[in-house]
Amino acid sequence: MNDARPRHRVLVVDDSPVARRLLVHILGSDPGLEVIAEAENGDEAVRLATRERPDVIVMDIVMPSMDGLEATRRIMQERPTPIVLVSAMYGPGYLSQSFEALHAGALTLVAKPSGPEATGFADEAADLTTTVRLCADIKLVTRRASNRSHPHPAANRARPPAGARRRPVEIIAIAASTGGPAALATILNALPMSTPVPIVVVQHMTEGFVEGLVDWLDASSRMAVRVARDGEPLRAGEVLVAPSGVHLGVGGGGRVELSHEPPTGGQRPSATHLFRSVASVYGAAGVGAILTGMGEDGVAGLSALKEAGGLVLAQDEETSVVYGMPMKAALLGIVDQILPVDRIAAALIAAWNGATR
Repeated sequence: MNDARPRHRVLVVDDSPVARRLLVHILGSDPGLEVIAEAENGDEAVRLATRERPDVIVMDIVMPSMDGLEATRRIMQERPTPIVLVSAMYGPGYLSQSFEALHAGALTLVAKPSGPEATGFADEAADLTTTVRLCADIKLVTRRASNRSHPHPAANRARPPAGARRRPVEIIAIAASTGGPAALATILNALPMSTPVPIVVVQHMTEGFVEGLVDWLDASSRMAVRVARDGEPLRAGEVLVAPSGVHLGVGGGGRVELSHEPPTGGQRPSATHLFRSVASVYGAAGVGAILTGMGEDGVAGLSALKEAGGLVLAQDEETSVVYGMPMKAALLGIVDQILPVDRIAAALIAAWNGATR
């Protein structure tokens, strides 16, 4: 039986003819994708985005004339389109540009496949085509700051179980996926250097890019942001991010516990693993925040944290790139506050000051 669904129309942007041909070949081999145009720099990408109206754009970040960062800014201003960034560059400067482009509106960053002769090429190609198909289906929202929270019918219904006791906040756990780097930057940039509790983060990120994310967040935040190391102590005013392919949890004595246990719900690191760990060790002294992202990773873990008496926050639909993870938590009725991303930092500050406990 023939699949009658239309293929997603893709614009490919890369200054290297060889790399561009490879991307076109990989994407064109997927029955759900059709490459409708190619560009060799950001100037052409901006023009073709308006003229051809692709469903999704696959774009390199380092290009002459106009790079991927400026092209992303222009496209998001002139004709917002889902953008998947591809990069073979792992240097701090290149990755900083990539994360700035994510902040400007690109959806995600994936590794550029290195070539058919390379080990792991099939997996890289599959990851790219899957990501492009998923991003092509995303309906972009106009993200803007807000001066108030937006109520949700499932919000604030949940209450701590009988006998649960609110305690002073001792730890904050945050989870994010698609759109997460920009959301994390917004939150961390608004928190003070004197933040009195540790912050632990799971951000779904392509292998090889976590270190770049951490460097970018560290450069813009008042707090120190680092990749978590097994056994290290949790320190107030420090942000620890899960390494690639490893579960992040917390243990007794206030220390990091990294684990190579099987994926939870298909994810490693898993937000559910992190939230369950915080619930087990800190209980009502824990705060969990779930941000923009596809799927439902973290929701089961937040349920455990809620049962333990912890505080649960979720990003709202209006400011989420993908309202998947926070929506699932909200619909389950375990969220205390649904907030625009620019108001989450204030809610965290209020929590550790005791104003919302």
